[in-house]
Amino acid sequence: MTYEQILSEIKNKIYHPVYFLMGEEPYFIDSISDAIESTVLDEADKAFNQIILYGKDVNVHDIVTQARNFPMMGNYLVIIVKEAQDVKNIESMEPFLEMIPETTILVLNYKYKKLDKRLKFAKTLDKDYVLFESKKLYDRDIPKWIVNYLGSKNYKIQQKACQMLADYLGTDLQKVRNELDKLMVAVPNNKEITDFDVEYNIGISKDFNIFELQKAISYGDFPKAVQIINYFGDNTKENPLIATVIMLYAYYCKVLKLHYATDKSKNSVAAVIGVSPFFVEDYFEASRRYNIKKCVENIAILREFDLKSKGYNTSSDVSQKDLYREMIYKLMK
Repeated sequence: MTYEQILSEIKNKIYHPVYFLMGEEPYFIDSISDAIESTVLDEADKAFNQIILYGKDVNVHDIVTQARNFPMMGNYLVIIVKEAQDVKNIESMEPFLEMIPETTILVLNYKYKKLDKRLKFAKTLDKDYVLFESKKLYDRDIPKWIVNYLGSKNYKIQQKACQMLADYLGTDLQKVRNELDKLMVAVPNNKEITDFDVEYNIGISKDFNIFELQKAISYGDFPKAVQIINYFGDNTKENPLIATVIMLYAYYCKVLKLHYATDKSKNSVAAVIGVSPFFVEDYFEASRRYNIKKCVENIAILREFDLKSKGYNTSSDVSQKDLYREMIYKLMK
């Protein structure tokens, strides 16, 4: 089952006796677990029929013993095991699954790890219960996720504003959601969120951000690029050099992918490099300015400044602003 299907079922009061939620992305696991915790029982029932356990404090026998009980004066007994990845030999629970009554909802939050799907335990969960794998999103997936999340709350966002948020916030979905929730408090839902709204409420400069730096690099606008990196150098807490290096590395990898793309139509390129078609022209411009050899050279330059940002091969009196200036000169010369 998908994340959306599971949440839809919970909303429609369709429950399963066991939910095994595993994987690298904690956001989806927490969201499903929180939905069950907050909606299945009312506040009066929770006192008797909702139990929260922690993996490091319990074993399989403890969990099964609790799960085999029946609700007290209610329809469901909800048991949520947080940090279930700390339960030793959790796969030994398999023979006891069929003993769990339908009035129990057992939620196992197995974060940052996943079961070997060849195990009988995993196969039984997948066949008869809910086995959900929460996968990390790639950078290219974040803009779409932002649009969908805002859309579920009846908000719209401009493409540039969306890309600014994606570039600035990265792939930490909990962090992204928190910032979007702030935006929705500040912006009326009948108004499309703009880059100005992002700058004013989130603190991301609409003129001096990684998105604008990449655009200046694409079009060979050296004065603009220097303006931006000077701003970064004066505000290194919000714009550490290492974060910029990571983003520019991803940028040049996308330009390389474009060079090697066989189908260079706008929509095809957008899919290959993982950006909105709205921004593809910037990458076409970059590919005209930076051939394959120069892209490879620039990736090597970024590796050099990755090390320098960590104190290697540079003196202690060199500031991040100095490193920013040296880096942008080498990238664009």
